[in-house]
Amino acid sequence: MDLLVVKYPDGYDDEDIITFRNAQNEIVECVEVKTEDTLYLVKVSKRLVTAMEDYDVDEDNVNNDDLDVNELEDK
Repeated sequence: MDLLVVKYPDGYDDEDIITFRNAQNEIVECVEVKTEDTLYLVKVSKRLVTAMEDYDVDEDNVNNDDLDVNELEDK
């Protein structure tokens, strides 16, 4: 979540979204986040937007070890 908030402090725009079809031929929209040695594609969803907004407000009270990336995906 730190990487997302740092890269997209004001949220992401349409031009930041990468769109592709997965193995089930479903359209998937993601945003890209890079570290020194890894490239992450984070699925765009309403939950992601909410998580980023909540994280921005509560960033001083968050322990990064408690973050669960799976909570960001739509079920």
